[in-house]
Amino acid sequence: MVSPLISADELAADLAAGPSSVTVLDVRYRMGGPGGRAEFEAGHVPAAAYVDLDADLAAPPGAGGRHPLPSTAAFQSAMRRVGVRDDRPVVVYDDWSGLAAGRAWWLLRYHGHQDVRLLDGAWPAWVASGGAVQAVTVPPEPGDFTARPGALPVVEADGVLDVPVLVDARALERYRGEVEPIDPVAGHIPGAVNVPTTTNLRADGRFRSPEELRALYAAAGVSGDEDVAVYCGSGVTAVHDIVALEVAGIRAALYPGSWSGWITDPSRPVER
Repeated sequence: MVSPLISADELAADLAAGPSSVTVLDVRYRMGGPGGRAEFEAGHVPAAAYVDLDADLAAPPGAGGRHPLPSTAAFQSAMRRVGVRDDRPVVVYDDWSGLAAGRAWWLLRYHGHQDVRLLDGAWPAWVASGGAVQAVTVPPEPGDFTARPGALPVVEADGVLDVPVLVDARALERYRGEVEPIDPVAGHIPGAVNVPTTTNLRADGRFRSPEELRALYAAAGVSGDEDVAVYCGSGVTAVHDIVALEVAGIRAALYPGSWSGWITDPSRPVER
C-alpha cells in the first residue's frame, strides 16, 4: 500500500513545483463547535481551499447517524467546487490531528480518487516546519473530479455483527459506557475492541511508525488476518484508525453510521 500520509516538507516541495501540481484542502473543524472557516481565513496553506465537514462531507443527520455519508452527486459537486481534479494529487489537512481531514481523505479514496494524502501532524506540523501561511483567499478553478463510489470497503448496520474484528475508535470511557457526552445511549457494539484514535499518534502529533502501529493494533487483536471494520461516534473520527491501519499495511472497512446510527434502532444490542 502507498502511504496515506505526507510530511510538511514533502507538501512544501510539491507546492514549490507550481500551484497546479497539487490540490490542497483545509478541513478545519471541531466536533460540536463552529466550522473552521474563520481559522482558514486567518491563515492557511498557500492555495488551499476550505471544505466544510458538515456541509460538504456529510448528509443531514438521521437514521444513518450524526454524519451520514453525502450523496455521490453532492460530494462530486463539492469537490469540483474546491478544485479537485481526477489527474491531480490531493492533500488534506486540519488542525485537529487529522480527525476531520481524514473524512475528506476517506471520501475521496472511496469515490475513486487515486492520489490523496493526509498531512502528517496536521496544521501545527506545517507551521512548525516553517511552511508559508497565506491569509488571502483565492477562489480555486473548478475541478473535474468524477465520483465513482465503492473503491474502499464499507459495512452497514445489518452486517456489523458479522465482521470478524470490529474496532471502536472512541475514547476508552465512551467505549466502556462509563460516560456518553454526545449520544443518548452509552456503550459499544457487542464484540468490538477499543483502539482510541489518540493512541495512533506520537507525542509530536504525528502518526506512529508502521511497526509501532502494527504492534498497537495486534495487542487489541487486530492482525489483518481477518476482515476488519472500524466505527466511532458518527463515522468521522473512525477514519483516523483506518489511516493508522493503512500505514500498518492493513485495509479496514468503515461503518459509516457508527454508534450514533447503531442506536437509532432500539432493538440493536448494546454492550457495556
